[in-house]
Amino acid sequence: MPEETQYPKQVDLSSCEKEPIHIIGTTQSHGVLVACDKATGTIIHIGENSKEVLGIDYQDLLDKDLSKLLGIELAKDILSKIVEDALPEVMEVTIKAKQFILIPHFSGKGLILDIEPIEQRGSDHNFQKEITNLLNTVSSSATKKDLCEDTARITRSIFGYDRVMVYQFDEEWNGNVVAEKKNEDMESWLGLRYPASDIPKQARELFFKNKVRIISNVDYKPVKIVPYISPMSDDPLDLSNSKLRGISPIHIEYLQNMGVGASLTAALISNGKLWGLIACHHNEAKFLNYYQRQTCELLIQIVSNELSSRNSISFLKNVETSDEVRQKLVDQIQHFKSIKKGLSISELMITNLFESGGAAIVLDGKIKLVGATPEKKQVRKLIQDFLGKRSENLFVAKHLLKIYPEAKDFTDTASGILSIKLGQSDKDFLIWFRPEVIQSVSWGGDPNNKATFDEDKKRLTPRKSFSKWTEELKGVSEVWKEYEIGAAKKLSENISYVLLEKQKRKIDKLNAQITSAHRELELFSQGLSHDLKAPLRGVDGYAHILKEDHFADLNKEGRMAVDTILSSAEEMQDLIDNILSFAEVTNQNINKNAISADTIVADLIRSFNLKSNFPETKMIVEKDLPKMMGEKRMLTQVWSNLISNALKYSAYANGPLVEIGSKIEDRKTIYYIKDNGIGFEPEYKNDIFELFTRRSGDKFQGTGIGLAIVKRIIEKHGGMIWAESALGEGSTFYFYV
Repeated sequence: MPEETQYPKQVDLSSCEKEPIHIIGTTQSHGVLVACDKATGTIIHIGENSKEVLGIDYQDLLDKDLSKLLGIELAKDILSKIVEDALPEVMEVTIKAKQFILIPHFSGKGLILDIEPIEQRGSDHNFQKEITNLLNTVSSSATKKDLCEDTARITRSIFGYDRVMVYQFDEEWNGNVVAEKKNEDMESWLGLRYPASDIPKQARELFFKNKVRIISNVDYKPVKIVPYISPMSDDPLDLSNSKLRGISPIHIEYLQNMGVGASLTAALISNGKLWGLIACHHNEAKFLNYYQRQTCELLIQIVSNELSSRNSISFLKNVETSDEVRQKLVDQIQHFKSIKKGLSISELMITNLFESGGAAIVLDGKIKLVGATPEKKQVRKLIQDFLGKRSENLFVAKHLLKIYPEAKDFTDTASGILSIKLGQSDKDFLIWFRPEVIQSVSWGGDPNNKATFDEDKKRLTPRKSFSKWTEELKGVSEVWKEYEIGAAKKLSENISYVLLEKQKRKIDKLNAQITSAHRELELFSQGLSHDLKAPLRGVDGYAHILKEDHFADLNKEGRMAVDTILSSAEEMQDLIDNILSFAEVTNQNINKNAISADTIVADLIRSFNLKSNFPETKMIVEKDLPKMMGEKRMLTQVWSNLISNALKYSAYANGPLVEIGSKIEDRKTIYYIKDNGIGFEPEYKNDIFELFTRRSGDKFQGTGIGLAIVKRIIEKHGGMIWAESALGEGSTFYFYV
């Protein structure tokens, strides 16, 4: 492998969290890795130690068929199972007269075979005895502490490591040694904690793929995989599932600094979450064969099941208790018809839902405090400056001071908080507070001395000291447990439902008021039609009598007055008709049907009598306009208004032109009416659709209601209308329904 591609020189590591341990490019030396193309059986990767392990030089196997290593029949059998989408089973094979265990798994388009020599194994009788002892012991462990201690003792008894620890993760992924069995001459690490950086995130995730992981010799020489870059994917080979995957040089140095010669690490998974590890250390090199590791797999499965069972029983018991309290709190809210009273003034209060020193009930920005809490102004500032600005509804912290510096003023009451928003409001919260619990914590070395960059090694290097280091934790509360977070969520849902019911009653009341206003509007419209039109007809009628019978008897000023009365009456009539039309569109429901835009446009153009009224105007209409879905009379009104406007405002242009057509955009049929008339300034493109708004000047008649009616009709059809224009350069109106 070319030197420039070796791990980890090809990556810039700034923290252990970024170390790409799944593509490390090396294996441990107690076995050899062989990877082949699933489709062809061609060997595409191999460990350089194949001669030492298998007796065949890696160069004689690379790019050759798998049959050269395993024989024709076995290779054919393995590849035939892959064709059927089945993973070949673990099997014992003979290579060069030696016995090996072959452990297969898939990696992308490749089949990886971890091949290990078969070492001497114990008898089936001893295996059955160990398992029976294991089952009997863990099932009789009285407490979780007893279970962990029994697990450490049995593990050491079966596998013979110098030190066996049960290591539990906290909510921040720091580890705590909760049980230990060791040689008498070794220093005890029981009760010590180790920072999350010691087992970074990507390493924790790999435990779900490889639950048992051994390092048979900390001082082993890493075996290179050739080639480093896969010819199938142009990426390094993914070794996530490989039992032989090489060890991070950072972790190797970490173990060497601890004086460890070999290790075994096994994952304890409870209810789908990595609960902790069984961590085994040996002072010298130590190898566990495949069958021994399978025993360890069975051990951790049994222990994990016991942990899951006990955790579930405890969780369900706590959930049951909190559900009873929550239901009583909800009953109190309904009894008092008040959220604040129901949670704060009865025998049971919000602080009884689970252990907390105090709580705040915040509704519409108004705060009700219960128990030991920060002051109201401090709670209000906490909401305004921190909680209200967070996007998530739930926020949990046991060390609020770490992320909210202002918490230094109230650590005695609120070092930890559990906050949950009610609905989508940034003004409605339930907040629980927990006081500071000062405690001494012992670490296996100073947790602040994390990995540093070594200039000589050109990589990160771990801390060297693991001596007991004790610190006093301040500003930290007891941790919030999962069942407590669940209880808070359920109570918030109950209260959100109460708030929704209140809002529904308000909305129902508003709807009743709107219905009443709607009826009054209908009466007003009818009155407008009757009360305004009747006297207007009288004014118009008498003005016509004056014009017809007495016009000649009037002087010039009198005649002008009569003409003004007649034109004003006509404008008033149009205004009343348009107002009634707008009200009718607003109040009317629509019945949608498929209608022909071609027919509507053709009928309107005939009714406008272009030859007589607009003899200079050229009209271009797209053939076969797409059909529309809507209420025919309303949509006819839309087309009529827009076409008449286009004809009217382009009439004085040089060569007046009106174009009508359609286009498809974003899967919508968009219709347009374009003219080369007077246009309008672009900043008015929204104003022109408002009631009584006109931007055409005094030269053109109009009431300023027509486009408002058009917009309302389009919106009732679930569509949109907009315009593009420039002053003196014409206008184009677009709409879709």
